[in-house]
Amino acid sequence: MTKENPAFSITRRATLMGAAALPLATVAASPAFAAAEMLGIATTRFNRFKLGSFEVTALLAGTRTVPGPQNIFGMNVSAEDFAAASAAANIPTNKAQFFFTPTVVNTGSELILFDTGLNAGGISGALKAAGYMPDQIDKVVLTHMHGDHIGGMMNQGSPTFNNAAYVTGAAEFDAWDMAGNEKFEANVRPVADNMAMLDDGGSVTSGITAMAAFGHTPGHMTYMLESEGQQLLIAADFANHYVWSLAYPDWEVKFDRDKAMAAQTRRKVLGMLAADNIPFIGYHMPWPAMGYVETRGDGFHYVAASYQMMMDG
Repeated sequence: MTKENPAFSITRRATLMGAAALPLATVAASPAFAAAEMLGIATTRFNRFKLGSFEVTALLAGTRTVPGPQNIFGMNVSAEDFAAASAAANIPTNKAQFFFTPTVVNTGSELILFDTGLNAGGISGALKAAGYMPDQIDKVVLTHMHGDHIGGMMNQGSPTFNNAAYVTGAAEFDAWDMAGNEKFEANVRPVADNMAMLDDGGSVTSGITAMAAFGHTPGHMTYMLESEGQQLLIAADFANHYVWSLAYPDWEVKFDRDKAMAAQTRRKVLGMLAADNIPFIGYHMPWPAMGYVETRGDGFHYVAASYQMMMDG
């Protein structure tokens, strides 16, 4: 072992100690770069993963903060119960963040879009971020016909998806057709001649099956994806919030047309998802909108997906 030169050792220690003892004023006097600009709150616009031979891409077509959530959720429970459930989930009671999540499924032969967001700009921007153009969409499937699902179908009076055919539930179309709703007339009616109608159990294409989930609207549908033994439910709005609707399926939701039927549907679908451990994409679930369901007491619990769908095979 070589002995250290004492003179060198002392000099080195002195240098290090001197550097450490530099006054703060000296450090502060050093030139500084300009402060980085505040860029604001942001998130990703898409989440893509494999499901068997399918490629599935969830799209964040929009998000907004909404005040007074008990005006929408838990309308039949006390403010105290609403506050207790919110506190347990560590979310505020005075406002909520809403998410709008269409989904693209690439089957290998078709590019299929489920729902279209609030407007053409939102869905077109999310598609572009994910690497798609509206003209590439082969089919547009409407789970139901609330404005935040049909809002992106038309762009300044022309179809946003120029090359697409359309699919929806027969009961849903018939209900809105008779009601004469303004958004239905502006966004759905112009493409009605190019729209196929499905009933419960109907097929969009091989591996994509319609499942009735009525109550939120008269003909609200979910869609089961199945490929190479893997399943995922495009769940739309059967449950509109991961706590105030999913965890408490009997809580009434303002936007549910038939509130008793909607609660019954929630329990049925949530029970299936929990029993079979099937992941789902919920249109209004916290972004990136995919998760699992567990039973908890008389209700359910939302478990956000982590990396389960990132691993190939």
